[in-house]
Amino acid sequence: MPGAAHQPVAVITGASSGIGKAAARQLAARGWHVIAQGRNPGRMATAEAEIQSAAPGARVDMIRGDLSLLSETARMANEIRNLTDRVHLLLNNAGGVRAGMVITAEGNEATFAGNHLGHFLLTNRLLPCLRAAASEAPAGEIRVVNVTSDGHKHCPGIDWDDLQLTRDWNTGRSYCLAKLANILFTRELARRLQPDGIVVHALHPGTVDSNFINHADQRMRSYIETLAARSAEDAAADLVWLATARENGEFSGQYFESREAMDPAPVARDTVTATRLWDESEKLLVSV
Repeated sequence: MPGAAHQPVAVITGASSGIGKAAARQLAARGWHVIAQGRNPGRMATAEAEIQSAAPGARVDMIRGDLSLLSETARMANEIRNLTDRVHLLLNNAGGVRAGMVITAEGNEATFAGNHLGHFLLTNRLLPCLRAAASEAPAGEIRVVNVTSDGHKHCPGIDWDDLQLTRDWNTGRSYCLAKLANILFTRELARRLQPDGIVVHALHPGTVDSNFINHADQRMRSYIETLAARSAEDAAADLVWLATARENGEFSGQYFESREAMDPAPVARDTVTATRLWDESEKLLVSV
C-alpha cells in the first residue's frame, strides 16, 4: 500500500464483473478506496454489494459509463477527479469483443474504441491525479496496469490507412488489433511517464471464466470453449500482484503473462509504431 498520508485510490474499469470486480474486492479488503467503472446498473449494484460485503467499511464509488463512447469517458474522468485529486493505481481492465461490427455515434469502431481509445482518453485525463500521487510516493509505487491478451500475437501489424479495421471487419481481427494497441500504449506511456516515477505494465491474464465469451461470435466461442479457464479470483490476484508488489515497481513497460515478464510479439515492441499509434489516437480525441 502506498505510504502517503492519503488513503490509496484505485480506479478500475470493467469492475462490475469478472476480473475487475474480483480485483476491486481484493483491493478494498486491503484498505484501498476503490473507484469502480461499469456499464450495467444491475451488475454494478451487485458488484458494489459484494465488494462492501468482502470489505465492510471500505470506500467504494461506482461510476457508470461506456468506454467506447469518448464523450462518456471524458465525463467519467471528470467524475473521478471530483472524487479524488490523487490516483495511486489505474487498472485499465475493461475489454471485450462483439459478434458484429458496430460504429458508435461518434464514428469509431466499438471494439477498438472500448478496448483502446477509451482507456487512452481516461488515462490521459487522469494523469494529473497520477502525477500528484507520484509526487508524494517513492518512484515505482504509482502504477498503471493495462489488461491485454496473447491474442495480440495474431495481429500482423497496424494498417494506418484503416486504423480501426472497418473495411474488412471480423471479430477476431478486431480484438487482436485492440490487444496489440494495449501493449503499444503501455510501452509509449511507460516512456512518457518515466520522469514522473510512474510505472506502467501490461498483463495477459489467460483465459478466464467470465461473461467475456457471451459477446463473441460462434467461431470465437467455439475456440475459447476448448481452452482451460481460470477463475476470475485467481486472475485478479495476478493483477493485484502486478499492481502492488514492490519488485514490479523496479522496471516499467513490460508485458506479463500471469506472473512472468515475457517478450510480446515483435510488432508490439516497435517503438516507432507505439509512438505513431499514440499520435493517431490523439487525433481521434480532438472533438472531446
